[in-house]
Amino acid sequence: MKMAATLTKILFISFLFLSSAFLARSAEVDDESEFSYNEKSENGPANWGRIHPEWSTCNTGKLQSPIDLLNERVEVVSDLGILRKYYKPSNATLLNRGHDMMLRWEGDAGYVKINGTQYQLKQCHWHTPSEHTINGKRFNLEAHLVHESSDGKTAVIGIIYQIGRPDSFLSMIEKDLKALANTKGVERAIGTIDPKQIKMEGKRYYRYIGSLTTPPCTENVVWTIDGKVKTVTKRQMKLIRDAVHDESETNARPAQLLNRRPIKFYKPELKP
Repeated sequence: MKMAATLTKILFISFLFLSSAFLARSAEVDDESEFSYNEKSENGPANWGRIHPEWSTCNTGKLQSPIDLLNERVEVVSDLGILRKYYKPSNATLLNRGHDMMLRWEGDAGYVKINGTQYQLKQCHWHTPSEHTINGKRFNLEAHLVHESSDGKTAVIGIIYQIGRPDSFLSMIEKDLKALANTKGVERAIGTIDPKQIKMEGKRYYRYIGSLTTPPCTENVVWTIDGKVKTVTKRQMKLIRDAVHDESETNARPAQLLNRRPIKFYKPELKP
């Protein structure tokens, strides 16, 4: 009886270890020093899948992101519904990961609900220029809000920016971004951050199934790209890129093959 109880305990601990190991492999890496965005480099985007066996999906996957959101391929629908966000303020930290700045919520920052599944908001980071393109056009900046469900599924909301008026959220965390410049792997507590301050529309959006855009490039990620392009100043864009000293001018993965994936664009029906 005692031996059976001990064996059960060992199996349970082993399950927890394997589950955490799987989640660690499937989540975005916090130390981005092992790969680069230099397309001519041995550790550049074309070779990410060869750096580690667990990153092989970056080269072999058929549902990779980002993609070009081409009008000819988009199906306009009205049955997906407005993107419902149930965010709330929570303590957050900033981390310079090597190729980007990541804002991570330490507590419960709320969730979004997609197709009946609840995805908790975990973190936000930025890419310059934008990773997703619209009809072949690349924009100046793209924010990614990363969410996870209780069973380990991922949903990302992408917000695209072009040069124009200041973004109020970036203005709010400007001093913290400056404080982390020239650092790496250092987290800075920045107090309570309300995700609602990251402006997005949610009334019109693109939806498709893709992947993380950094190693390990895990697939079956539910992507929602906000249909309204927001604005950011050149100074703000430069600040968020220059804060990361990785000897690269960009941190955007090239567009990946669509492989006949459906892309939907939600647009509410006009009331008569």
